[in-house]
Amino acid sequence: MPVTKGFQALVNEAMSQITTHSVEEARRRAESGKATLIDIRDIRELEHSGRVPNAFHAPRGMLEFWVDPESPYHKPVFANEDTEFILFCGAGWRSALATKTLQDMGMTNVSHIDGGFAAWKESNSPIEKK
Repeated sequence: MPVTKGFQALVNEAMSQITTHSVEEARRRAESGKATLIDIRDIRELEHSGRVPNAFHAPRGMLEFWVDPESPYHKPVFANEDTEFILFCGAGWRSALATKTLQDMGMTNVSHIDGGFAAWKESNSPIEKK
């Protein structure tokens, strides 16, 4: 069966409905305590490329389960209503889709980083290597 709506159409649709921050704005918000950075990349990506200091790792495949307080997999970090959760992935596509999904779940304090980890790295922002 042919795909009638490709990934790029889904990403574009999500991008039109979510808040997107530059790396600089995301860093400012996190450093001021107004935001929590959420890294949704796969663990292999973190091991290979490094991680953003103080970012919470929530793999994309578990995100909805970790966010939902009714889930047996819920993580307490997501119960903080006083923070903005700023998601990022490798390039900003998965985080755009994930941000839209969390909005669909009822979250209003969620956004993502334009360009993801690649943009973070390109801006010479801090990275921790194993």
